[in-house]
Amino acid sequence: MELESPLNPGSTIGIIGGGQLGRMLAMAARQMDYRTIVLDPDSNCPAGQVADEVIRSEYSDIKASSELAALADVVTYEFENVDADSVSSAEKHKPVRPSSSVLRTTQNRFHEKKALLEAGIPVANFRKVDSLRDLEDAASVLGYPMVLKTATQGYDGKGQSIINGEHDLGASYDRLNARNVELIVEQFVSFKAEVSTICARTADGMTATFDPSENIHRNHILDTSIVPARIEEAVTDKARIIATDIAEKLDVIGLIAVEMFVTKDNDILVNELAPRPHNSGHYTMDGCDTSQFEQLVRVLAGMPITLPKLHSPTVMVNLLGEIWEDTGGNPDWQRALEMPGVNLHLYGKSAA
Repeated sequence: MELESPLNPGSTIGIIGGGQLGRMLAMAARQMDYRTIVLDPDSNCPAGQVADEVIRSEYSDIKASSELAALADVVTYEFENVDADSVSSAEKHKPVRPSSSVLRTTQNRFHEKKALLEAGIPVANFRKVDSLRDLEDAASVLGYPMVLKTATQGYDGKGQSIINGEHDLGASYDRLNARNVELIVEQFVSFKAEVSTICARTADGMTATFDPSENIHRNHILDTSIVPARIEEAVTDKARIIATDIAEKLDVIGLIAVEMFVTKDNDILVNELAPRPHNSGHYTMDGCDTSQFEQLVRVLAGMPITLPKLHSPTVMVNLLGEIWEDTGGNPDWQRALEMPGVNLHLYGKSAA
């Protein structure tokens, strides 16, 4: 379903999911005078604290998603682990950006890798795993080490197991197979940097990419993003081109965040996709003239997008729950904000 014309300020954006990304999207929408309605099981979710209205229900509630679509002029989702059938239901009533087709592709690592491979996008070698025998056969082709992953419901390193040799095969397979989801195994990539590039694409095919961020993870969770990424200019350009290529070939309308490995030979292999704003893109809120959230609001409303410009080199540090634990619930925000150029953004979560 397409927008008949651009949505004027005062129109309503429906957001499936009420986490921090939905919160920041709602705040960007409010800045441009768009209303937001959030669908989430928790009425006090981070996005619900700033949205105009909250529909409290499970993501799988098709009746609730249809209600959201009836009240909104356009619908999006703030993370990909929402119910695809529910999103498809909303799509019958109002435009959903990105589409439910893009969502279904990116919800499953095997489907995602297959789609990227068919589109000519470089990825690590991979195999689908339906049995221990499949995993053993994959090892003979991919070699060690390799990474066994759940095809769905995996994030922040969850649902993954590194297999260093034949002795790891059985235990790794049993542990992940117990989750009763599809499995995929990938060749381990020895990389010198992890980067992500966010591309916005409008309904008429206009694209704009943000500067790639260099991402440093701790315990598989994003810890720090550095922009500009400390990679060669030619690699930066290649990352932008790949992100744009993916947005076009998957027919994304909205945002697509592309996580990539940069190898020691300066080749790029795409690791994962996220059809939404991305935590590594938080730097755009203060580091760029247009944030990833405003860019998405513009796409949702059918408004023009522009190529974002970086104000200055920027570092984003992800604050995790341990900061509150280590300080008895009272981090020293004053000390942080004494530093020139520091901006503080909190998620509004009651627990982390």
